[in-house]
Amino acid sequence: MELFGELAVPPAVIGETVSAAPLPQWIHEVELTQPIDPQILIAGLGPGESAAIHLALETSSPWLILDDRPARRLAISLGIPIIGTLGILLAAKRKGLLTALKPVLNELMQTGFFVAPALYRQVLSDGGE
Repeated sequence: MELFGELAVPPAVIGETVSAAPLPQWIHEVELTQPIDPQILIAGLGPGESAAIHLALETSSPWLILDDRPARRLAISLGIPIIGTLGILLAAKRKGLLTALKPVLNELMQTGFFVAPALYRQVLSDGGE
């Protein structure tokens, strides 16, 4: 992947997000080596978010991709650098990997991904649209 290289993803995230299709070569399923930290478990996040945060801590990941607001807050409190879907799209636009954000954002929202109207306008503005 041109923005991040390879992605390490815990099995819980794979189970929540991937259909029967094989994973792209740049996504690697990585097992947790230890049980999820109790500090993460008490936050009451979903299994995917909890496992992703724990994996980021285990591997000292340079970035953690998260969109869930409570999960983002916890990751930040643990010192984990985060980026969300919109940040990835904006970075792709800035690197010339996307020619336009608006059609991608609109398509993403049609799948049920929520973007607050003010954030939608901000992302487009930040992307020069």
